[in-house]
Amino acid sequence: MMGEFDAIRPYADAEVPAVLARLLADKAFLEILTHFRFPRLARHFGWLLKPLIAHRLRQEFAGVASVAALQDKVAHYVDRTIEHATDGVTYSGVEQLKSGSAYLFLANHRDIVMDPAFVNYAVYHAGLPTPRIAIGDNLLQKPFVSDLMRLNKSFIVHRSLSGRREKLAAYQLLSAYINHSIRHDCESIWIAQAEGRAKDGDDRTDSAILKMFHMSRKSEPFAAVIQELNLTPVSISYEYDPCDQAKARELYIRATAGSYEKVAGEDDQSIALGITGYKGRVHVNFGAPIKAAFEDTKQLAMEMDRQILGGYRLFPVHYLAYALWTERDPALSVPSAAELFPAAELAAAQAEWQKRLDACPVEQRPYLVLQYANPVRNQYRIKAGLPL
Repeated sequence: MMGEFDAIRPYADAEVPAVLARLLADKAFLEILTHFRFPRLARHFGWLLKPLIAHRLRQEFAGVASVAALQDKVAHYVDRTIEHATDGVTYSGVEQLKSGSAYLFLANHRDIVMDPAFVNYAVYHAGLPTPRIAIGDNLLQKPFVSDLMRLNKSFIVHRSLSGRREKLAAYQLLSAYINHSIRHDCESIWIAQAEGRAKDGDDRTDSAILKMFHMSRKSEPFAAVIQELNLTPVSISYEYDPCDQAKARELYIRATAGSYEKVAGEDDQSIALGITGYKGRVHVNFGAPIKAAFEDTKQLAMEMDRQILGGYRLFPVHYLAYALWTERDPALSVPSAAELFPAAELAAAQAEWQKRLDACPVEQRPYLVLQYANPVRNQYRIKAGLPL
């Protein structure tokens, strides 16, 4: 029997062996793995390496018959990737999360794959079950990507629908699935606070997403539904964004040409760079689940912003960028990086920041600065009790 959520839900344990077998026979998937694992050899010896890698993976994943077993198998690869591309991941607030409860994690969005990966990392290492992850169908162009994501507890958000009625039906289904997941399956959910990454570093909650949570339970009061979902603000802070140059370029083109057209494969490149590129330190902060009664989405969005922006960890680079920003806010007294950080830490940040500025074309630099300066302005406005 077809379940009502079959079109969007993650794979169930019973489906894992068949999906794994399908993945390990997928040429495109093996191609990417081969290039990722052996970048130099892949060009000339890919034909030889692919069957060897497939054979090795079949051996390694033989007997994996559940999502939890798969995540346990993959955890050390994820940890290794994180160790290679960061100077360490820290997290705070995770002690507020209770075992046996499900949460609706609403997070700022900077990186397509790594945002939920870092939340997973924090939750997994705290000994709690990992959340189900909302992912846009625009990122699932290849069948193997869809298989991979749905194996890893991802569910699909249909974004590429054009008709109003289809969009409405998709949101209704999504709302029902999120509510079902938390209330009936006791499975947490991770979803971004807005569609698309905050390319200018200005993290804001889209009230349409908050409205969607309530859509499938219209007859019940909004505040009560939100409280029952354990809505929890999450702030993910990257010291350095591997995609910052590409974001600066896109913002510059939008500002000068009025629009920006993505080229084929651009999302794939962003994903690859986001995973493997240097991020410096990363911090994940879990706010307290929303207990107050918010009567409407606008008020709730303001509270989510206050907590997400307030929980963001500012690194030296953010203050260095703020000092260069021509749009600095005269109403705010923001200390300099030198007042806040030890000399050695600051010197390392200055060198890395200079490297990034030098790599950025002069006309695009204001958009690079903006990405790192905005979180400072937002946090200090919150501290001063000013509207955002």
